[in-house]
Amino acid sequence: MNRTDVVVTGLGATTPLGGDVASTWDAMLAGRSGASALTQEWAEQLPVRIAAQLAVDPAGLLDRVKLRRLDRSEAIALIAAHQAWADAGLADSGLDPERLGVSVGSGIGGAVTLLAQDDILEASGPRRVSPHTVPMLMPNGPAAWVGLELGAQAGVHSVASACATGAEAIALGLDMIRAGRADVVLAGGTEAVIHPLPIAGFASMRAMSTRNDEPERASRPWDKGRDGFVLGEGAGILVLERAEHAAARGARVYARLAGAGITSDGYDIVQPHPEGAGAIRAISKAIADAEVAKLDIVHVNAHATSTPVGDMAEITALRTALGDHPVLTATKSMSGHLLGAAGALESIATILAIRDGVVPPTINLDDPDDGLTLDVAANKARHMDIPAALNNSFGFGGHNVALVFTRA
Repeated sequence: MNRTDVVVTGLGATTPLGGDVASTWDAMLAGRSGASALTQEWAEQLPVRIAAQLAVDPAGLLDRVKLRRLDRSEAIALIAAHQAWADAGLADSGLDPERLGVSVGSGIGGAVTLLAQDDILEASGPRRVSPHTVPMLMPNGPAAWVGLELGAQAGVHSVASACATGAEAIALGLDMIRAGRADVVLAGGTEAVIHPLPIAGFASMRAMSTRNDEPERASRPWDKGRDGFVLGEGAGILVLERAEHAAARGARVYARLAGAGITSDGYDIVQPHPEGAGAIRAISKAIADAEVAKLDIVHVNAHATSTPVGDMAEITALRTALGDHPVLTATKSMSGHLLGAAGALESIATILAIRDGVVPPTINLDDPDDGLTLDVAANKARHMDIPAALNNSFGFGGHNVALVFTRA
């Protein structure tokens, strides 16, 4: 098939593990956890009092006046996007703005702004509500701000597919370049909803870990003692670029985004299909789209959130769609679950695993589930040659996204 090749030329992130990609990656390889106790007064009565909060406060990185106009999810999307833009060397590249696109999503969006402004409305009346409220809470706000700051005119898109959002945004960026709409797309996800209401809601579903006394050990994918995910916040942005365009400007290439597969379960609003049917189809579609052999995909950065049902459904799907040869990791064991940003951060980890030839560890895997029949880099990074790797992301609503990255 004669098809446009798409490569990754820039990376940016701000996460619970570090304020940029390098520090985040170093923490992952060292097996450090970004989870900690919530010491805010509002957390005292919550059933869950732990989360993976940002390692670097956005207030120290953005102008104070500008920050007042941004929801936290927008602010960190901008931070990650500027990092990725600089990393790709695009600042003085002369890129035509009509060939620059954005695909950045959020699973929940500006909920913190909405709740804060509602408190002001109730306490002080409508005249005290910020005039910036709507641009701060609208779901397309992060994508719009990234597009405005970089002057993107090829289209600014905002995907919302729960915990599959970041990965689906990257898949849309791939489609934009393949379709000839853009030469460069900034793609990824952002999320910042560490707030009592989302925490209470997830806790009521019994989706979150209640290991309040040992937050660093709370996220434990595939372990028999897992009891739910740890809520995280952060943003991850990739610069996707048409390979010929990147070569013409002499860009450094991290990896090739070789293929994507997107499906939906049509099964349940929160539960994954018990046999992983939708995930199997997404993985199979991504492999076919990438035109790589299954045996070349030797590493998988799994969705693995540390929930009792979801973790094992993914193992079933991987065995069926891919086989039993890849080495798995679940970086959520360290970063927590970044919801709409998870697929973007885990794509970055997958790309760096290929580049450096090392699989980051899954920490807290002390007593593996009896159903864990695939090889996992447990508690220690593993060095190996990685010609191709898979990143899985699944979301409430039955969204399934699989991305295949290969060596540049």
